[in-house]
Amino acid sequence: MAILKRPQRPISPSVEDAFIAGAPDGGGSTSSTPEAYNKGIPKGHKRQISLTIAPELLQRVDEIAKRTGQARAGIINMAIYRALEGDVFK
Repeated sequence: MAILKRPQRPISPSVEDAFIAGAPDGGGSTSSTPEAYNKGIPKGHKRQISLTIAPELLQRVDEIAKRTGQARAGIINMAIYRALEGDVFK
């Protein structure tokens, strides 16, 4: 008995597009609302991302976190929020 390859079925482009759009990084959402933003890894109601930072800047963040009794992530979140809500980028 010989082992035969399964015959290939043609896949329509719409099926391929739907499959790709359904992937976590498929870019299926283009809305700018927080509920539809799918970048990063879901962690509760927030998203986990990777961040590369200069050692000197990280040391300053850690010093502020220790002094204020907050977590490093909290300090970074607050700094980003203040920069975006303030006039830093306007």
